[in-house]
Amino acid sequence: MGRFSLLSITLLLSSSLFFQCKSSEKVNDKPRVIISTDIGGTDPDDFQSMIHAFMYADLFQLEGLISSPFGNGRKRDIEFVIDLYEKDLQDLKKHAQDLPDPEALRAICKQGSKLEAPFKGFSTPTEGSEWIIKCAKKESEQPLFVLVWGGIEDVAQALHDAPEIEKNMRVYWIGGPNKKWSINAYSYIAENHPNVWMIEANATYRGWFMEDENAPKNMSGAAYYENFVQGRGAMGADFVNHYKGHIKMGDTPSLAYLMNGDPDDPTTESWGGKFIKIDHSSRTIIDDISAKIDTVVAYGVTEWKINGPELNIPEDSICFTLEVQKQVWPGYYLGNGIYGVRYSSKKPEKSSYRINSQIPELDGLEGQYVSITPWPGKQGKEDYKLGSKWYGDMPNPELFLKDQQGARTISKYRSEYLSDWAKRWAWIPKR
Repeated sequence: MGRFSLLSITLLLSSSLFFQCKSSEKVNDKPRVIISTDIGGTDPDDFQSMIHAFMYADLFQLEGLISSPFGNGRKRDIEFVIDLYEKDLQDLKKHAQDLPDPEALRAICKQGSKLEAPFKGFSTPTEGSEWIIKCAKKESEQPLFVLVWGGIEDVAQALHDAPEIEKNMRVYWIGGPNKKWSINAYSYIAENHPNVWMIEANATYRGWFMEDENAPKNMSGAAYYENFVQGRGAMGADFVNHYKGHIKMGDTPSLAYLMNGDPDDPTTESWGGKFIKIDHSSRTIIDDISAKIDTVVAYGVTEWKINGPELNIPEDSICFTLEVQKQVWPGYYLGNGIYGVRYSSKKPEKSSYRINSQIPELDGLEGQYVSITPWPGKQGKEDYKLGSKWYGDMPNPELFLKDQQGARTISKYRSEYLSDWAKRWAWIPKR
């Protein structure tokens, strides 16, 4: 498929936008989409991204809205944005008749996992993971795009419970900081489902809100709200409550990827970034905590395997913590006197770490590491071997924006995607 703009062909699509996961459907060429979001969790930018998604919902077949980890976000946070959207819908529908009914959106809201996965990478089914399975099993000639804005636990659980859906799914994951919190679920997918179609955007997505030297002044992160959003309906009134209206929306590139570009080929240009096919995901196993500084790959999996006493406790029991960058990760007993914990740095960094535990042999262990780019780096024997449909951030030095790998593949389109959104905001009269 050649380069196209989904925005330019919307009026040619006559079939219904919106439907749930049923056994048979009308032919519909719009991309099938599930959004898994940690809205209401640790980063308020998902509220911005969800407003954007609903304003463009006429372009997609939205099949699911799943509340996922990390943090205190819940399904009610998605429903809050639907309530805002409902208040502005009358104005929006004058220009986009295919925008979905709010009740139809509420019907596909599902609660996913509330906690990060244990060391094994999966736990028990959730309403969200079971919905992914149901949608992925629906008869369709189109793949199901699962856009993951937070933790990837529900995707890992769905793949564990129904591995046959792997061939029907395409995952675009906003990794980076989400990867460090979902590191166990990610490791399960990379090791056990390397053939899933995956865009792993660990840094590229930052081009959405990081401004390069060509960014238009009237569309800067600080200026956009005042120039195009302020005073426009319920969604515009709420927008300022998140980052004081400063544009972030770090998850929106996953949706923008389907709006402008070739969704069948991540190696081509799109508003959601350009990516390179990768055949491995970097993993470093550290089994000797000492004074030396370990070198690892930024965004890669760093896995500590620590020898200690054999305990009569269940495997995957949390029995120590890893403290890094003033944040804490749970560590697990793996059996036979082996203890494990994983971490992933969200950027190039140099840091120290400490093990804290009531187990004397573990408590107080300390070490240091430095993480380097580009990701995934040279292939090593401990890396996860990936299939032919896994894509990562472009490693070319000229495509870095500051220290963020591949970010310029999105920032170059800032004027285009924010101008297009400004047109939609103008559909809602100032009041």
